[in-house]
Amino acid sequence: MSEIINKVQESGLIAVDLADYLPSLNHFVGFDLEPVLWNGLVLKEKDFREFVKLHDWLQYENKYVYVFCSVDAILPSWAFMLVTSKLIGIAKLVTIGSLENAKQEAMSFQINQLNSDDFTDGKLIVKGCSDIPNPEAMMSLFLSKVQPVCSSIMFGEPCSTVPIYKRPKK
Repeated sequence: MSEIINKVQESGLIAVDLADYLPSLNHFVGFDLEPVLWNGLVLKEKDFREFVKLHDWLQYENKYVYVFCSVDAILPSWAFMLVTSKLIGIAKLVTIGSLENAKQEAMSFQINQLNSDDFTDGKLIVKGCSDIPNPEAMMSLFLSKVQPVCSSIMFGEPCSTVPIYKRPKK
């Protein structure tokens, strides 16, 4: 009986799943401005500033916070700035918008934190089927970070890849 050889493993290929750079959902928390609106419609500056002053901001420590308003109200831009100012230095990241916006920002943050030296001369395969927000943008960001140091980058699965980049021979 002959031994089964894993050619993919022997090839030195590094499989990259960009979903690994998406923090788990329990690291995300929304901050809805609706509860602080007067009659659910209007933001009163004095009341809002008092709320911001007394609110327990430490509950957002090391979280990816997305600030939004769940009702159709006209809010001044400074309201978002005021909330953000309280979260800076506490939250890991603050995004204005939806959970999807926050996921994309968090992934961008994680990818930008990568040490590209970890991929030096690597032969990468970037997994194609990941449940991530705006996959094309995340793939492009990842490429901009690692392509300068990689020897080759492919897209897909080890059994079926599409060549993306190959370092020119010197």
